Amino acid sequence: MRKNLNLNWLRSFEAAARLLSFTAAGREIGLTQTAVSQHIKALETQLGDTLFLRRPKSLHLTDVGKAYLQTVREALDTIEMSTNGLFGPRQTSTITIRASMAFIMWLSPRLDMFLQDHPDIGIKLVTSIWRNAAENHPVDVDIILAPKENPKSNFELLSDEAIVPIVGSASGTKKLSPKDLPLQPPIYVMGFDDHWARYLAAYHIEPTDTVGRLITDTSTAAIEMVAAGLGCAVVIEKFAHQAILSGQQIQIVGDPVELGQSHYLARMEKRTAVRSNVEAFENWLRLQF
Repeated sequence: MRKNLNLNWLRSFEAAARLLSFTAAGREIGLTQTAVSQHIKALETQLGDTLFLRRPKSLHLTDVGKAYLQTVREALDTIEMSTNGLFGPRQTSTITIRASMAFIMWLSPRLDMFLQDHPDIGIKLVTSIWRNAAENHPVDVDIILAPKENPKSNFELLSDEAIVPIVGSASGTKKLSPKDLPLQPPIYVMGFDDHWARYLAAYHIEPTDTVGRLITDTSTAAIEMVAAGLGCAVVIEKFAHQAILSGQQIQIVGDPVELGQSHYLARMEKRTAVRSNVEAFENWLRLQF
């Protein structure tokens, strides 16, 4: 059975094959020449084949050793890259921020200012799409959209929000007004299905029954679909403006309507002392509104 190959044997094999010396290989990986030789012998026994031709003053790979070396080297490189990527050196001051995809897209162009002022702080952004309240991910800054009425005691108001309808702005697109909205193919955002009704009601416009409506789970995707000419969506005003600034082919139709919801900085209920890097980010975040 060629299973359970010892990783140290493979490391010794790769180093010896590359340096063509058990002594040099041992020096590189911190082992004695005898230990490397024993590793290679154990590996050859396990594989049932000879990997090296041993001469009095030279060491050469056999044909099967040459073939095996490429696979072993690629495997060790993959392990090293994955290990460094997942568990390698990290900035001790990295903070994790959780927000909706659309909020992260709105925040991203502004982050460079913070990073320039705080080069010692790393930022990790995670999305909150359909998050499960039972999940307990370690988050330093949690930004949520919640009703304005009776916010929780651990919520700090960042920004009251309004909504606007958006349509594509490709060349030749007809200029529209709110009264034209019922005639446009609607694009709904899951969880925010009431945005359409809320906006139309503000203009005393009756919705129409539309067949073949599109549904997506993020405002970011809805904006992309609108830009592609697939229909009209109602999204938070600041997200629409950011999309336009970033070059998305969309335009706003009509004045904003109050959403009745706000973005809040939700403090962890069990959080006691606030780390200085988190406090620095929160102070900067408040200034963005």
